[in-house]
Amino acid sequence: MFTDDKNIDNIQKLFSEFKKYLLLQKEYTFLEITEKLTIFFSTLILVIILIILGMIALFYLFFAFAYILESWVGSLKISFCIIAALNLLLISLTVVFRKKLIILPMTRFLSGLFLNDSKKKQDYE
Repeated sequence: MFTDDKNIDNIQKLFSEFKKYLLLQKEYTFLEITEKLTIFFSTLILVIILIILGMIALFYLFFAFAYILESWVGSLKISFCIIAALNLLLISLTVVFRKKLIILPMTRFLSGLFLNDSKKKQDYE
């Protein structure tokens, strides 16, 4: 059965095509990983930049609010204490609602980025 030269050539061609297929799959996987990491890191950089700019804006807004409060409460020290209390309140609210505000959106983003490929692959087939 396998003594025929034609069968041996077919097996060699099949092996060669399988080897090419594996190399193409490896290259495709590297390209896919590169694409996903690029999306992930660009989103991460964007979020970091937005957080830094937001913190700077909040810093100046709180200073402006403190000077506005000074005319109402009569003392700049008291108005800065009120701003500090507001900051502590914002921090505690962020800690309490961290699952809704931080963890779940990040989990959805990462799972959508890395795990929803089965739908994409089915669309192409």
